[in-house]
Amino acid sequence: MEFLVTMTTRVPTGTSAGEVDDMRAREAANTRVLAAQGKVLRLWRPPLGPGEWRTIGLFEADDAADLERVLDTMPLRVWRTDEVVPLTPHPNDPACAGGSGRGSAGS
Repeated sequence: MEFLVTMTTRVPTGTSAGEVDDMRAREAANTRVLAAQGKVLRLWRPPLGPGEWRTIGLFEADDAADLERVLDTMPLRVWRTDEVVPLTPHPNDPACAGGSGRGSAGS
């Protein structure tokens, strides 16, 4: 099952630049692992204002509980709020035409 997750990060006041850099490096490393496992499919950066951190991610998980376990492994989650939208295939999705592409049976 696929999920669209909007992840909004708010760095706590007083957090040092070194702590932020460390957290971002750990998040990047963990995201690479999750991508290799097929859990993180895509990431986008929407238009942001100064000082805003927001990412939109497409995740693959067995169900909502599995997604929660995946999101809990992400270091930035301690500074983040997540808005989760479960996705179901649309009958007119071009990726599903002819039984190929993401969203087809077996993917």
